[in-house]
Amino acid sequence: MQSEKTFVTGTLHPVEVGMRTLKLSRTYSCGGMEFSSLPLYDTSGPWSDPSFVIDPEKGLPPIRDTWSFWEGKSVVSTTATSSARRARKALDGGGITQMYFARNGVITPEMEYVAIRENQNLEQWISGFSRGSKKHIPVTPEFVRQEIAAGRAIIPANINHPELEPMIIGRNFRVKINSNIGNSALGSSIVEEVEKAVWSCRWGADTVMDLSTGANIHQTRQWILRNSPVPIGTVPIYQALEKVGGKAEDLTWEIYRDTLIEQAEQGVDYFTIHAGILREHLPFAEKRLTGIVSRGGSIMAKWCKANKQENFLFTRFEEICRILQAYDIAVSLGDALRPGSILDANDEAQFGELKVLGELTKVAWQFDVQVMIEGPGHVPLNMIEENMQKQLEYCHEAPFYTLGPLVTDIAAGYDHINSAIGGTLIASFGCSMLCYVTPKEHLGLPDRNDVREGVIAHKVAAHAADLAKGSPVAWLRDELMSRARYAFAWEDQFNLSLDPEKTRESHRSSMAASGRTDKNPDFCTMCGPDFCSMKKSKEATAQK
Repeated sequence: MQSEKTFVTGTLHPVEVGMRTLKLSRTYSCGGMEFSSLPLYDTSGPWSDPSFVIDPEKGLPPIRDTWSFWEGKSVVSTTATSSARRARKALDGGGITQMYFARNGVITPEMEYVAIRENQNLEQWISGFSRGSKKHIPVTPEFVRQEIAAGRAIIPANINHPELEPMIIGRNFRVKINSNIGNSALGSSIVEEVEKAVWSCRWGADTVMDLSTGANIHQTRQWILRNSPVPIGTVPIYQALEKVGGKAEDLTWEIYRDTLIEQAEQGVDYFTIHAGILREHLPFAEKRLTGIVSRGGSIMAKWCKANKQENFLFTRFEEICRILQAYDIAVSLGDALRPGSILDANDEAQFGELKVLGELTKVAWQFDVQVMIEGPGHVPLNMIEENMQKQLEYCHEAPFYTLGPLVTDIAAGYDHINSAIGGTLIASFGCSMLCYVTPKEHLGLPDRNDVREGVIAHKVAAHAADLAKGSPVAWLRDELMSRARYAFAWEDQFNLSLDPEKTRESHRSSMAASGRTDKNPDFCTMCGPDFCSMKKSKEATAQK
């Protein structure tokens, strides 16, 4: 890929925002502006910077420590999490969350950082972009602050994840995607999981969830965090369950609380917490074809039935919020009752839980804890819009984060496509982040190639939704691709695609199969010789 790592410096804080600037083979005219290069949003962090020599055992540079924002703030060191660093947390009564600062009129380094990232150094293009009647303006740090203060956006950024390059999740920003990784009892090594996390970032994942349930959970998470430039999320109930030998009925609040603190001190940026599933919802779930398919939801349902008590994640939610508040950890309120088949979509169990999540959102906001809401699941196309509308209504416009939705039940082996179809639609309606699905969603554990397929499929979905929402930077990339295609600028076409390596290889193999070896054939396989011959004739006439 003909690109170089470039950095944009902040004006309010000493932040340097990394991007990849793509060098084009020629200059293209778009909307009265000339483009010989294009800055690209980059999730890969130092892993794609040739000037850095990275040792996975040492981890990435702690860039957030260099911003000196916490000097004089209400922060105290706690236990040592490594030989080089001590964990930090807020003093009792001290406010350190992004929402706390936003509500108090303070623009943090993280807020300025994400504003710069969202603009991609294309402020002039954004200001002059015209499509329809909507006027576009670049994202400002103040606008970021306002969206976070209102709860419409979040910046997951644990104070103990200094390697993080901040990003923002909210429907008034570019659509983001999440990649799931993690070991299990079936086995994978720490090195393999770190590799999946790193390659997820390089292929374009905006966040990564470590869903490890096998051996060495703590060490696996530590390695992932120290080598991740994107926010890391977890489902803490998974590790808590391992601590009681896999017996859900033996879980206790104390074990779960200690697990939260353990992961908080390591630097986890957001927790999925299934606090919205209540005993009153269980009879409705039992009427379903596929019951409860969420692992976290199943664990808590089993605990409630065995102990004949209400979900302790619900009854102890204020105590959970105090822990999240102390480390600035966002909460992803889990959809324990997401539908596992299209026959169960939009039922009383699903929407009953969603109403509870809306009430919990207001509780979290009382503690200045950032919130996003998790959503389905298997939902046919005609029922997707209702999910987005009810989420905005019930959950007070908190960001929505969905698994798909998967629009059919018969796409085994192709569930990344299945999910991307539903994800595109719901994101165009306002969903803020899509959780990727791999081809093996219903078949087994994904390998590195499955991760790649899942990430790229959902990058397509996110970008398509950004286009539908009228994003100026999304439209520019598509226009440049179209102009490069019309000009037979093959290298530019490869590099402007979401997966340049695969695009280039597909072109090479196609040329080899057809007996062509030149890099600039007279026609492309999409248009065919007739169209391209007419194009060349038209150009020749214009030149005369």
